[in-house]
Amino acid sequence: MTARRLGIPTVAVFSEADIHAAHVSAADSAYCIGPAAARDSYLNQANIFRVAEQTGATAIHPGYGFLSENAQFARACLDRQIAFVGPPAAAITSMGDKSEAKALMSSAGVPVVPGYHEENQDLSWLEQQAAGIGFPLLIKAVSGGGGKGMKLAADRSSFLDALASAKREAAAAFGDDRVLLERYISKPRHIEVQVFADSHGNCVHLHERDCSMQRRHQKVIEEAPAPNISEEFRRGIGEAAVAAAKAVGYVNAGTVEFIVDTETGEYFFMEMNTRLQVEHPVTEMITGLDLVEWQLHIASGGTLPLTQTEIPRVGHAFEARLYAESPERGFLPSPGVIRRWRVPPEATAFNNFSDMRVDSGVREGDEVGAFYDPLIAKVIAGGHDRTTALNNLVACLSKLQVGGLSTNAGFLQRLAMHPAFIAADLDTGFIPKHLEALTVPEQPTAESLALAALAFHHFGIQQQARLQEGQSARKGPWQADSFRINHAHSQQSDFTAPLSSTSTSVTLTFERDGSVHIAGSAQSSSSNDISIDIRSHRTSLHDDTLLTQLGDHLVQAEVLYHQHADQQVVTVWSNGQCWEFHKPLVREWASTGVSSEASGTITAPMPGKITAVLVGKGQSVEEGAPLVVMEAMKMEHTIRAPCSGTVDTLSAVPNQQVSDGHVLVVIAPHAEGAKALDEQVSVQPVLQM
Repeated sequence: MTARRLGIPTVAVFSEADIHAAHVSAADSAYCIGPAAARDSYLNQANIFRVAEQTGATAIHPGYGFLSENAQFARACLDRQIAFVGPPAAAITSMGDKSEAKALMSSAGVPVVPGYHEENQDLSWLEQQAAGIGFPLLIKAVSGGGGKGMKLAADRSSFLDALASAKREAAAAFGDDRVLLERYISKPRHIEVQVFADSHGNCVHLHERDCSMQRRHQKVIEEAPAPNISEEFRRGIGEAAVAAAKAVGYVNAGTVEFIVDTETGEYFFMEMNTRLQVEHPVTEMITGLDLVEWQLHIASGGTLPLTQTEIPRVGHAFEARLYAESPERGFLPSPGVIRRWRVPPEATAFNNFSDMRVDSGVREGDEVGAFYDPLIAKVIAGGHDRTTALNNLVACLSKLQVGGLSTNAGFLQRLAMHPAFIAADLDTGFIPKHLEALTVPEQPTAESLALAALAFHHFGIQQQARLQEGQSARKGPWQADSFRINHAHSQQSDFTAPLSSTSTSVTLTFERDGSVHIAGSAQSSSSNDISIDIRSHRTSLHDDTLLTQLGDHLVQAEVLYHQHADQQVVTVWSNGQCWEFHKPLVREWASTGVSSEASGTITAPMPGKITAVLVGKGQSVEEGAPLVVMEAMKMEHTIRAPCSGTVDTLSAVPNQQVSDGHVLVVIAPHAEGAKALDEQVSVQPVLQM
């Protein structure tokens, strides 16, 4: 968007999986650079340079991830006289090697966390160093970032397992399994500073951001400026960030990340991200500056547009990362098709002059695959102070509609509305500490259940019409359905809300006057039963907007219907809340037969690659024992035994690419586990990430 505003022609590159991606259509021209696997496309330097040569491109912006922090790629751009919109290769090398970076920071007077940052990677030597540092401690990939290759070892007995996992993840993500060890600060804040430097020796910071809201070491909500810090602290950490950038001869945009000990008030250098961060919009919000424009200006040889004292800081801003994942299932990635994508009408995109902004690279109908990061959008909100900005964030999230796959939208709302977050009582352990409150989904209301019953009835009529008449539905609202029959009759409707484990059974009685009496109840394992006794009047459904009068209350809800496996799925958005309901698919409507899992059968919970098989056929395992390690959406996931038993069948093979639902392991439960399994429809694997 910035390039278009500046009149700079753009060329997009894309993998075969991204042919319909939004960035492809947004560019002036686009070229495919290989298959879906990143190593064959977005990491394929030869193919990228082939497109640059073919199009006569004079600069390459690396974006986030992939080659954005690859020194070899930056050097290759320079060799081809193509401007790399980022720092010099030497700076990337120095800061990309965390051990070297910490040594440089120490020499520059920037505080660093005590730990082991040397070259010797012998396992016994690392174990010895860990014992000297003390537990708990963090194991971090030397070439890592974004939480990948980072593991916490709580004690000496868990160190070697955590070390092996960190090395596997680091090798897969960065091609480098070296690690460093650091003292674990028990209640830290994560505060980072945005820096910019030009090739003329000038360097400034654009204030700090608090990024303490994290799950699995990855940021979820960021804000700027950081709350509850003194001006002396703010000045000191900003000056330390500038010193860090100058120590490596930095040029262009970068982020210096610090870990802050909330008990002592000390801050320590953690790492430097040698690129523009995902969360840079919050800095744009409080400064009114376009940081991508600054990047392009500096890459073309320009000087910094402003001096340190000229950089503004006005108001407050938040960014919430919308992920395709299921917080209720341990933040498990959730690939799928985006069947509904609606942003609030007042929200802009890539614009700093709005209180609500949604930056996204997806559109309705796009598929979120398992090949790349599950981030699908950034929801940004600003205001004249923190309270106003936070209220705007909650409002924007409540109006956002994403359907067809699981997202963390509800989780983000609960997080933004949590009393401790509102009070800015922040540290990186916030989400684990409040996990239960943040991941318990909203219970459906009697009104939402009535809306779901009406929606299932209508969409059922549409499906029946397609089946019987072979024609498209939607000749008009409630076409030829029971609402227009001139005699009263009843219909049973049973459906569930899987996230809240709610089962609903209602009777819809269609009266002669066109009204519908909806009566029944819903049972939930985690809350009181819900009684439903509502009369609906003057119901209509146009373009997925359901309008009805429930009692004396006029209700307008947005609804989405689709089919998944053996289920009909209806999503209802009403009063700022979202609920998803499931109903068994009528056999004649199904395109495939209904499948079921046998008890003890553990399947892949998502598409991905098997990186390690930790058990053998015939082996006895205890409940919670690690069975298989999978890599999906650039993260490693350990699948553990849901019960004690014997491995009866082992289908998982290292380096195997598996689909969602692929059978991995079959466990024959021990006698004490068989009774528990008999009470379940299927076994859900325990996941650890």
